[in-house]
Amino acid sequence: MAVTADASREDVLKRVGVERARGLIAAVGTDAENVYAVLSARVMRPDLFIVGRAGTEDATLKLKRAGANRVVSPYEIGAVQIAQTALRPAVVDFVELATSSNNLELAMEEITIGARSSLASRSILDANLRQRFGVIVVGIQRSDLRMEFNPEPDTTIDEGDKLVVLGRPDSLKRLEAEAGK
Repeated sequence: MAVTADASREDVLKRVGVERARGLIAAVGTDAENVYAVLSARVMRPDLFIVGRAGTEDATLKLKRAGANRVVSPYEIGAVQIAQTALRPAVVDFVELATSSNNLELAMEEITIGARSSLASRSILDANLRQRFGVIVVGIQRSDLRMEFNPEPDTTIDEGDKLVVLGRPDSLKRLEAEAGK
């Protein structure tokens, strides 16, 4: 569905179904419009996951204050990408290949460990993720949002953790099913 209207207006957000949305992306014309859209959506849905686009550092702060869970700055991302490409072209090539939608052989995914999962309260090694599922654990986001990069094999996987894993799509689906049990 596409609607041409002011995204900061509550009646518009209601009309497009914000009450049943999984998330909202505020990426309209100006930083001010994005701040108002985020603020309006946050008032209506305190639990909604909201991503806002910022053009300036000041707008980044305002979007966070308005209630955005995440703020993305295309200019900052572009600058970092250019610098990384100049400094580490092979790494950039690998990440682009690994995360490209054209690559059907490899994908990076975030998988949440459920309360009744057999993987909870086990170490990465004991869970045997590499052998059972053919995945590489790149990181673990803990329930307090702290990220552990390249965790050691003896690192414990806890309920509610989000595993950031690299693997084949079919392997990731099998791991996701196991993590949700």
